[in-house]
Amino acid sequence: MVPVDDEGAKIAELTAQLHHDRMPRHIAIIMDGNGRWAQMRGLSRTEGHQYAISAIRSTVNTAKDIGLQYLSLFAFSTENVDRPEEEVSELFRLFDLTLDEEVPKLHDEGVRFIVSGELDMLPNDLADKFRRAVALTAENGALVLNMCVMYSGQYEIIRAARKLIEDALAAKVNPEVISTSSLTEHMYHPEIPHPDLLIRTSGEMRLSNFMLWQLAYTELYFTPTLWPDFTGADLVEAILNYQRRERRFGKV
Repeated sequence: MVPVDDEGAKIAELTAQLHHDRMPRHIAIIMDGNGRWAQMRGLSRTEGHQYAISAIRSTVNTAKDIGLQYLSLFAFSTENVDRPEEEVSELFRLFDLTLDEEVPKLHDEGVRFIVSGELDMLPNDLADKFRRAVALTAENGALVLNMCVMYSGQYEIIRAARKLIEDALAAKVNPEVISTSSLTEHMYHPEIPHPDLLIRTSGEMRLSNFMLWQLAYTELYFTPTLWPDFTGADLVEAILNYQRRERRFGKV
């Protein structure tokens, strides 16, 4: 782990290189590698998830400090419930503790907390705690932190299509004018712009069923860094890489 003072100095050095007129509005992150990080150190996979919390804290703090508007973190997928029961239970316990410890701090700092996913699939007490965090921070105007929990990109599209079909059957919308924008309106948070940049840690190069609709023209950035080692400095390095690219959105 990088000492806190050294990390802060590196973040400041890298942040000074940013072009603030070319900042992404929305960054999404697939936080991957907790289990491998732990196994490399002779620890259990659940301990890897515990160490991941400091990486989240550093990333969120840096995102807020550099003026990022939206940050989406892929925290738990619907497929993750098929992991060993002990690991899933530990993840739920960590969600519970982290919400208790971090949400008041986020609220004090003006961060708005939202959730994308099927909270009804979580244990009732945990789902209610997520909802209370959303309600508490609803009026905040700084960084919007979108936690993707019990999330599936494919299901989000199916869910939106079902709602659009319901509207068509109720004569609220003409099927002949259904478009990408009308489907987008039924996603979890249509008010959030699609990500400009996706970061995936641990060296894996796949989307893993994350934001399949929203990532159509997103810039992709893959790093071998395992998530518990990821810091705010790594976030700024990814943004600097993004700023060296030319985005054409399918045009010349």
